[in-house]
Amino acid sequence: MDGGQHIEPDGTDAGYLRVGTPEFRRARISLFAAGFSTFATLYCVQPLMPAFAETFAVSPAESSLALSLSTGALAFAMLVAGALSDIWGRKPVMLASLLASGVLGLLAAAAPDWHWLLAVRALEGVALSGLPAVAMAYVSEEVDPKAAGLTMGLYIGGTALGGMSGRVLTAAVADLADWRAAMAAIGVLGLVAAAVLWAGLPASRRFVRRPPGMAELAAGWRAHLGDPGLLGLFALAFLLMGGFVTVYNYTGFRLAAPPFDLRPAVVGAIFLVYLAGVVSSPWFGGLAGRHGQGRVLLAAVALTVVGLLAMAPPSVVAVVAGLALFTFSFFGAHAIASGWIGQRARTARAQASALYLFSYYMGSTVAGYAGGLFWSAWGWTGVAGFVGALLLAAVGIAALLMRQRT
Repeated sequence: MDGGQHIEPDGTDAGYLRVGTPEFRRARISLFAAGFSTFATLYCVQPLMPAFAETFAVSPAESSLALSLSTGALAFAMLVAGALSDIWGRKPVMLASLLASGVLGLLAAAAPDWHWLLAVRALEGVALSGLPAVAMAYVSEEVDPKAAGLTMGLYIGGTALGGMSGRVLTAAVADLADWRAAMAAIGVLGLVAAAVLWAGLPASRRFVRRPPGMAELAAGWRAHLGDPGLLGLFALAFLLMGGFVTVYNYTGFRLAAPPFDLRPAVVGAIFLVYLAGVVSSPWFGGLAGRHGQGRVLLAAVALTVVGLLAMAPPSVVAVVAGLALFTFSFFGAHAIASGWIGQRARTARAQASALYLFSYYMGSTVAGYAGGLFWSAWGWTGVAGFVGALLLAAVGIAALLMRQRT
């Protein structure tokens, strides 16, 4: 049962999960598994978009709705999920999220038509909303502050590995069988992750239950939206995630078309560059601790521009190398920005995390779909120009954030 903060007789706080303890190890494994499953479920459709376009006779932009509807529903639902976790507790909300996403994944595999698939994917977005913002709040409350940056980096590393594995797994299964078998495999993964979290994640000890009420919810939103530093981080999340998802959405189409003409399994293997994000998240988090969040954040955002430019030549080597650098720097920037949110928001941290991730997934939803229009009109040149504009705006915001104190 979620309870309050535990205080020793001498007045010291004994409630934190500390490095080296069995509880800390179980929490780290559970959160890694939860992040892995959530992002595998969310992004598993990216390598399947060409198959959706062919099976259901829809355009590339329409095929991207299988992801955009999920991220859009996720963005709005997280505004409520964070508040619900303030009432019901962190672990119950995360567990319900994983169970529901697993069941919906199996339903998606049985979709008889395009609209059924889109409806289930939208519901998956709602189901998955119970994990990202709540996990960030759990770490900020339960983990020793000295290890919070590392733990957040490991959690985000799990999301990166999950996003990569979801793409690679579905591409490989679809190549061997079909897209339905691929989505069923992801549904089973969600149910397994729910079992891991239920058995392994320690119940909250520092969580303080908040009473329900729209007045309190609105007060938290007003406070966060009135903070220029938080607004900058929210805008950065929209721009970076919008560019990131757009690149990954249409790189698959690019590599499946001339002059590359790669098979689905080979295109899926390209997503192994997600491993760069697993490495970069804790690495950039450590750099930020030594050299300052603002300075390292600006460097990471600037490197995403370099990675995008490196992808321009019509060469598999150039595409892979540029995508690796782009991915490496994106996850580094995301790790720093998401960690900064928890430090800057003094109250209602779950709501602050939810607003950050709302911006993050709205960037995915809006830019991910818009990128398809640029692809249809101008091919990869149009996509790269669109993403480049988003990233240059992000560089400007990161430069402003560098001047602000935490």
